Amino acid sequence: MPEATLNTPQFADPMKADGTQNPVTALLRDIEHFCQTSNMAESTFGRQSVNDGKLCNRLRSGKNITVSTAQKIRTFIASHTKFPTAPADSRSRLEEASRPASHSEPRSTGKRPFRFYDNRQKYLAFVNTCNEKWKIGERAAHELSHIHPSPPALRLFDAGTGDGSVLSYLLRTMHRRFPTIPFFVVAKEISLEDIRLCLEKLPDRFVEHPASVIVLTNLYYAEAPWLMPGNVAVAAALNWHEVSLQGGSAQEYGEQLRAIDDILVNGWEVRASAKTGNPMYVRPSVLVIFREDHRFLLDSVVPRRGQVEGNYDLILAAQPWRASLGVAFKVNKVLAPLVRSLAPGGRMLTVQSYGRDPGLELVREIWPDENPFQTNRHELLKVLKETLGRAAANYNFNAASDSKSILRYEMHTLPTEIAESIGTSTLFAAWNASIYVYQIEDDRLEPAIASGAYLETTARILQKHNGIWFNDETFVVSRRRTATMATASSAFPSTISSGGFHRD
Repeated sequence: MPEATLNTPQFADPMKADGTQNPVTALLRDIEHFCQTSNMAESTFGRQSVNDGKLCNRLRSGKNITVSTAQKIRTFIASHTKFPTAPADSRSRLEEASRPASHSEPRSTGKRPFRFYDNRQKYLAFVNTCNEKWKIGERAAHELSHIHPSPPALRLFDAGTGDGSVLSYLLRTMHRRFPTIPFFVVAKEISLEDIRLCLEKLPDRFVEHPASVIVLTNLYYAEAPWLMPGNVAVAAALNWHEVSLQGGSAQEYGEQLRAIDDILVNGWEVRASAKTGNPMYVRPSVLVIFREDHRFLLDSVVPRRGQVEGNYDLILAAQPWRASLGVAFKVNKVLAPLVRSLAPGGRMLTVQSYGRDPGLELVREIWPDENPFQTNRHELLKVLKETLGRAAANYNFNAASDSKSILRYEMHTLPTEIAESIGTSTLFAAWNASIYVYQIEDDRLEPAIASGAYLETTARILQKHNGIWFNDETFVVSRRRTATMATASSAFPSTISSGGFHRD
């Protein structure tokens, strides 16, 4: 029997005929109240409670909701505050109630841990108005000329695939350069919404390059290259699914990938770290996708649980962390594990924000002391060498000069947009891109927006530079083909803690 749902009349009719409140309307109002009093975005609430960032929008549009889902929502609200029905002015009590009780964690300052990239609106506006994804794809494609894959496949690891834009670009370039070589691709992404966006871009790839095995996973950076959690108990609960695509057209593949949404919702459920607020998987998940009519050809490429050795020819780590994180975290949780998973001759390209651009100039007009990027590529590589120890002799570390390392990308504008009078949409897009790249928290934004001066400042910066652009920096770590006495390939991590945070 289908699971029971709450009675869901139109949202415009909040009362039932007997005068009692509609249960979905009551649930939605409790969610709205909780989000207001706990200073949480509705999309964040949806993802953390039931792994659905569009939960509130679905409820407002009159969508049904199962009783078990409603119970999960109630349980989440109750578990995150001792005062679920408190008035709106009780924020301080609510925030204190939501503080983790663990004595091993630092005492709360009264605010929930900040996670800038919870804001999907800022993210989507940024990626659709700036060409960073395209520029990163072009830069990553240059690395293909330096790799020499060996049978049975070219192996690619995308460390933070986001919405799949860069991955799609890179797969097209890989096909052009290696049209007859099978591809083994692992894409790490913890966001359910990004996984959905990524899947929308894959059907055409399976048509153009049918000898492809594409794996999506939510494992941490220190686990994902091997598709296996480091903790034995967690590994036993690994959620492993194979999807063998039937047919021969992109339309058929797209329909089949859309039909697995229940698998995604179950597998990509997240919870928030009590220390950092960063998302952590509830259950470790691996989704393996390939064409059924190529199963025989790809038999040695399709991964088996517990038998993935890493050995990647190319690793792309584009914006795999939040800028404010310390260098030790970036190296220990992200860079070192990824480097250890390189094949002989393999290369890892890392991309992070650099600053020193009109975007930072705009931000410093409002916040003069802002300095978000304090760990440059030279310091990262220095600490990485120290962390690898003797195994560092097996690798080449190339920071390159600024002229070769710095990657500039721009916000799209029409030639006539930057004039004496700039359109509001252009001003908002430039402002959004700047506060997104420089990760300005919402509580800091409120005073600047309230004054209205930010639009005048944005217009002045746009006119000064005839547009706005941003800088990323890149560096490459490559593994030598002939190993020294220190064998880096044997350094599989024995213990795993929380994963790194990526920017999409």
